[in-house]
Amino acid sequence: MSNETFPPNDTAAAQPASAPGSRPPRTRVALVFGGRSSEHGVSVVTAASVLAAIDRTRYEVVPIGINASGRWTLVADEPARMAITDGRMPDVDGVAEPGDGTVVLMGESAADGGRRHEIVRAEPGALPKALGEVDVVFPLLHGPYGEDGTIQGLLEMAGVPYVGCGVLASAVGMDKEYMKHVFTACGLPVGPYTVIRPREWERDREAVRRRVAELGWPVFVKPARAGSSMGISKVNGPEELDAAVEEARGHDPKVIVEAMLRGREIECGVLEFEDGPRASLPAEIEVLDGAGHEFYDFEAKYLQADEATRARIPAELDAEQTARIRDIAVRAFEALSCEGLARVDCFLLEDGRFVVNEINTMPGFTPTSMYPLMWRATGVEYPELIDRLIQAALRRGDGLLR
Repeated sequence: MSNETFPPNDTAAAQPASAPGSRPPRTRVALVFGGRSSEHGVSVVTAASVLAAIDRTRYEVVPIGINASGRWTLVADEPARMAITDGRMPDVDGVAEPGDGTVVLMGESAADGGRRHEIVRAEPGALPKALGEVDVVFPLLHGPYGEDGTIQGLLEMAGVPYVGCGVLASAVGMDKEYMKHVFTACGLPVGPYTVIRPREWERDREAVRRRVAELGWPVFVKPARAGSSMGISKVNGPEELDAAVEEARGHDPKVIVEAMLRGREIECGVLEFEDGPRASLPAEIEVLDGAGHEFYDFEAKYLQADEATRARIPAELDAEQTARIRDIAVRAFEALSCEGLARVDCFLLEDGRFVVNEINTMPGFTPTSMYPLMWRATGVEYPELIDRLIQAALRRGDGLLR
């Protein structure tokens, strides 16, 4: 455990005043999850964890699911129905009421000289019906159409406060190419890579193959704008490249190819405190030999985590290495102008250098995910983590360019 101390939450400042002897009103949180990306199921699992852990004495929760076609709907507050079952990921349609045609809208209205952030329920054949105000949105969305600045822009336009990074940080953090450009411009080290754009692959594949070969084998082929290890392949030689690129293009037309870095995979969580961002103790993920996974892929992360991986929290680093990666993690967070939270993934190379692999602006957020586990080892338990993120969003307020 860390001996670092953390400032108490400034919860009282964010709560409306109440009459003496009465119970303070609860903050109304719209929990938005699901979405149109290939990480839909991961988002549903994450939302179940937050629903189960959030402090109901302080927060009233409105669960809102976005199904795979983009339809917003109210979802029953039943976390048990949103778990992985028999190796299958859950989805929003599976937890919504059967045949429910309700659509949920969110927006802003003026009232009594101020502004209200309202949830509106629209049912087929009926006039829209206001469901009341919402104080803050907690978007637990992974991947495109959720973690890439799209929903953040929607909420900015609606004037609704929300948890996490703003439009720019979310968009740059989702695009691995531009993420690396920003890191390089800010003096952070990144590994060798090349980008395959759609027109290049369609017009001159041979030139692309030559450029990839210059990185040396093996390489990792990835969708440029996806997460949770979706569509990633380890390519050991040129004969495997085309199939790997097509697999990645199934998730994103733009593909990034990274040289394999020999070293240890070290992660660090960053969290926004009242006095600025701080980094957690680092963690190390090891993919176990004989588990059938060449790297930390989707199955190893979510479906076979207990059998395929081992987490060391904190990572076995000396004091200087620990301080160095925590500093790098905060610098990466600041480089993208992040807010709220992020997880920074690095490699510790055999020569002792740290290289930043990527930043995740909405990391896996179940109690057994690396981000909450790192903060637990640092002294912040899961319910407090949720609380700190909501309070940070309320402090920032709405209508601000981020």
